[in-house]
Amino acid sequence: MIEKIFIFIIFLGPLVFFHELGHFLFARLFGVRVQVFSIGFGPKLFKFKRGDTEYALSLIPLGGYVKMFGDDPLAGDSIPEEERRYSFTHKSKWARFWIVFGGPFANFIMAYVIFFALLFVGEKLPELKIGVVAENSKLQSLGVYTGDVLRRVNGDDISNPSDIVLKDGGVKTLTVERFGAEKTLTINMEGEKFFEEMIKSPPFLRRPILTTPEGDVFAISNSSEAVDWNESLDEIATLRGTITFYLYKMDKKANLANIKVREIRPFEKKVTLTINSSNDLLKLLRKEKLYPKDMVVKSISMKSPAEKAGIVGGNIILGLNGKDIYSFESLRSTLQLIKEKDVKISLLADGVIKNVTLIPDVKPQGKKKVKLIGVYSSGIFQGLKLVDTPSKGFVGSFLGSFGRTWETITKTVGSFKKLIVGDVSLKQIGGPLAIGKVASDSFNTSLSYFFQLMALISVNLGVINLFPIPVLDGGHILFIILEVINRGPVSRRKMEIAQQFGLSLLLMLMIGAIFNDVVRFF
Repeated sequence: MIEKIFIFIIFLGPLVFFHELGHFLFARLFGVRVQVFSIGFGPKLFKFKRGDTEYALSLIPLGGYVKMFGDDPLAGDSIPEEERRYSFTHKSKWARFWIVFGGPFANFIMAYVIFFALLFVGEKLPELKIGVVAENSKLQSLGVYTGDVLRRVNGDDISNPSDIVLKDGGVKTLTVERFGAEKTLTINMEGEKFFEEMIKSPPFLRRPILTTPEGDVFAISNSSEAVDWNESLDEIATLRGTITFYLYKMDKKANLANIKVREIRPFEKKVTLTINSSNDLLKLLRKEKLYPKDMVVKSISMKSPAEKAGIVGGNIILGLNGKDIYSFESLRSTLQLIKEKDVKISLLADGVIKNVTLIPDVKPQGKKKVKLIGVYSSGIFQGLKLVDTPSKGFVGSFLGSFGRTWETITKTVGSFKKLIVGDVSLKQIGGPLAIGKVASDSFNTSLSYFFQLMALISVNLGVINLFPIPVLDGGHILFIILEVINRGPVSRRKMEIAQQFGLSLLLMLMIGAIFNDVVRFF
């Protein structure tokens, strides 16, 4: 817990520091007297004064502030004439704009610098791997297979999604690695459109683990020597022809998420199967009383449709409304397509097949409604393989960082637009707990991931602060624009109302984000 708090502070501290530094430097540039520069809110843990400015480190590390002389526009008349040259309110509109915009601008510069450093030094990133390719999907029509690792686009090495999205001329050819061999495919698509198809198949691939009704656990491989733990069950299912598979019996108490070859015994038995289509392998294994681990029910939500129907942990799900199901993801997607109110689930309980009928809960998710039955899977997924990427060199890093920064800004703006119009639920907003979790997870994955996330959140912080909401930087910029249009300052009454509205809205958003965190993690 202490480690996660420490990582959170390391993550958030630079974001806050550079944002406030942007305001501070532009204020000093235009001759505004800065009274306080604080990282954090609340009681001051540490402070010192140099010149006119008090520098402080405060207790609550969720933000910071720069207190400038004369920053209250409602009290501008009370400032003595001889002091007005140091006052924020009495500076030109152009100067005030840059002082206010300086914070978000610094966040964008920080993101650029991080991207430049990552590209110049080289990154350790998850390899670009395709997840389960759906039947009759666009990817399938292009010849892309489940588990393909993306190596080159148009003959150029790639290591990051932006190498695809920003590719000049789009994706003409794609070289993939499949079962250790490379294959070049003809694609002819815009980079962004191909990437949109890619993310429909996220790399959540099942470990090659099977279970029996008695609870015995096996690893499956097409090698008689050892299990290749880099190959997922979903990749193995793409093999075609008559193939001999070897089953390695495993200790039930083994850590199935991180098991190593040395923990495996010699293969227990072998089966020779003829596979012609995507579900043939799992269909034939079912006849051998072998089931994918993710089809085993791990637990049930209290008072859920599944609990009411008598489904319990250890049951193995077989089908839905008469259709055989071979993955938990297929269970989830098929459930959404069923039009009938009642749903019939076929399952294996204590070695006996039985059918139960239930009525799924229907809950809103953004603009959509999703059906839920309250079942949790025992599935174990492959970990992401990290690979070292070479340096792009100074020029490549300098130019590539502009592309990455701009792409991040546009995608962030697009995400907020979806939130505003209701395409994305407000329940997706995360607060400090969510940020802390992803910061900790990324730190434990790789430093490259950690700094990439820092750049992303830096851009988010910059964009959020540009929202035209009073009390945010964007609200101050809006007042400056109105001042230009009206050829005079906004009236005291209107400004007071706007500030009260802005503060109330900001508090509501903060409370909503914290509430989402509590619901999500507790």
